[in-house]
Amino acid sequence: MAITLTSTTTTAVVLLLLLSLLTHHATSNPSDSLVSDLSALQSQSPNGVIHLTDALLRRILSLPTPRPFHFIVFFDAHHLHSKAELSLPALKSEFSLVSSSFQTNNPNQPPPLFFFEIEFQESQSSFAVFGINSIPHIRLIPPSAVDPKTDSIQMDASDFSRLADSMAEFIESRAKLTVGPIVRPPIVSQKQIFMIVVVILISIPFFVKRLISGNTILHDKNIWMAGAIFVYFFSVSGAMFNIIRKMPMFLVDRQDPNKFVFFYQGSGMQLGAEGFSIGFLYTIVGLLLALVTHLLVRLRNRNVQRVVMIVVLFVSFWAVRKVVSLDNWKTGYRIHAYWPSSW
Repeated sequence: MAITLTSTTTTAVVLLLLLSLLTHHATSNPSDSLVSDLSALQSQSPNGVIHLTDALLRRILSLPTPRPFHFIVFFDAHHLHSKAELSLPALKSEFSLVSSSFQTNNPNQPPPLFFFEIEFQESQSSFAVFGINSIPHIRLIPPSAVDPKTDSIQMDASDFSRLADSMAEFIESRAKLTVGPIVRPPIVSQKQIFMIVVVILISIPFFVKRLISGNTILHDKNIWMAGAIFVYFFSVSGAMFNIIRKMPMFLVDRQDPNKFVFFYQGSGMQLGAEGFSIGFLYTIVGLLLALVTHLLVRLRNRNVQRVVMIVVLFVSFWAVRKVVSLDNWKTGYRIHAYWPSSW
């Protein structure tokens, strides 16, 4: 009797275990397993960007829609990194910066957005799935996307000029997710700062000695004059805007990849070459004004003064006209000149 009860109890326990395993297998969600794997890959990456392969993409697209996450893909091609006009290494670095900033500002688990980068030579079939025929290229795939080619959202190539900021705005506007402020690494590391401080402390006695004797570059008027011209050019050319925004010198024409765009039509943005061109025109006018007020007045020959003044007025008028015409072209606003009605 005891043996019969024990056998019955054992059989019942085994049946319960099998039923529990079958129930768990039937109710398990493949999305949870994939999200867990993606989170693990994300944590292994130093900047949170996951390397996308053909197999991983097929696994993601096999999930039923809506998927529990958005994902954004940066399409890369290592053999084109040498082409400076594409700026692929810089754009990839900015994409990684957006990814790390998103993780820093949104430490949620599981994450609602995954960042991927995919390489052309490794995953040409995935490029074909998205219909990619040019780079640089960034695509945002919403949870409800079924066909990656038609349901994904492409980032406009003209927005690449603002780098990480424009990428963050693209994500926030399209995915309705908050990226947060872009967290950029410091330009100078603590070790470099320490070395700079040490060098400055060592050089202070030698500098003070030369300063007292009047034998330094600070006593050379030509250095001050060149520095003033540089500051003037730096101010009027928008160089600070270019440095802060990391603006490229030029862009590749989307209609013709063999052409370059040096002047961007639209207010609120300028390219590096455009800023240097305008700064050069402003600097010409400033230097000519300095020539007239400091050197020309010292000449005794009236004829030479008149000729130089005519040339200065002609060049200054040409330079100002170029600046005004460029402003009209960029903004669409026209500056009209009016003759005085009375004196």
